[in-house]
Amino acid sequence: MSAKNTITVTKPLLKVGCTLGEGPLYDAATGVLHFVDIIEQKVYHLNTETLALATEVFDEAITCLALRKNGEGLACLTATGIATLQGNSTLHYLAKPLPQNVVEANSRFNDGACDRKGRFFAGTIHSRTHKDIRGQLWMYDPESGDCHLADEGPFTDSNGLGWSPDGKTMYFTDSLVNKIFAYDYEDGKLSNRRVAVDALAVGLPEQSFCDGFCVDNEGYIWSARWGGSQINRFSPNGELDTTIRFPTVFHVTACCFGGADQDKLYVTSAHCAAIGGDATRQKQFPDSGHLFMVDLRGQFKGGEWRFPFGG
Repeated sequence: MSAKNTITVTKPLLKVGCTLGEGPLYDAATGVLHFVDIIEQKVYHLNTETLALATEVFDEAITCLALRKNGEGLACLTATGIATLQGNSTLHYLAKPLPQNVVEANSRFNDGACDRKGRFFAGTIHSRTHKDIRGQLWMYDPESGDCHLADEGPFTDSNGLGWSPDGKTMYFTDSLVNKIFAYDYEDGKLSNRRVAVDALAVGLPEQSFCDGFCVDNEGYIWSARWGGSQINRFSPNGELDTTIRFPTVFHVTACCFGGADQDKLYVTSAHCAAIGGDATRQKQFPDSGHLFMVDLRGQFKGGEWRFPFGG
């Protein structure tokens, strides 16, 4: 199946040179785009008007970000737990739920998002050395302090997560099986897990994988493609609608809408050598690791698909 529409983007917004750029998060109140470099343990804060860039460097990997209610800064996932960012590259942990044997096996938290009540859903990745340790989906409730398994899986690399516009469906990406799952969602409870998007079934290449995503105001899913040089827009029924191609990037990692009218798509990427990749590809894809912005005025707008953290 081919996309109905194709857009091609050839120039980055900012040559930031991430090793593993991920997790773009736009703050409409400030016009700042926040994103991370997981491997380099950095969090970036970009003024999208002036392109002034501030950087924090941490002692551990920050994998995913969330705004906090009342403009109180940011919350995050780290490799081992849920925390708030305190400024000056410091963290305050709220929960570290992963068992020690899981941490020692190099499984970690990866991507996540908060629901309308500020509960943080967070996925882990499987261990590449301990086959019995698979990815799982956790939920942290800041109101009660409870942190528990929401779905024990097993998953491979847990990735993009978010909600439909009506909040009744939660989507969750399992990267290495190339699927985006859907759950029925009600007040923190998940049920009826099923396949919403089967990337291989619609003809996307086997050696590329679903990565981070965002959701637009029509309920369509924009899924970044690791190893695929593109973002794919899928209908809620899993049909391929639009493709954005990035011919100078190999690993496209995640995306989010931003701007005053929510019609600018910000896109992160990773260096070709990231996670054991082939560094020789970087010559062919020289903008891998840079930040992009796709102007979609008059075509698409972002929706409400993730929310501020409640703690």
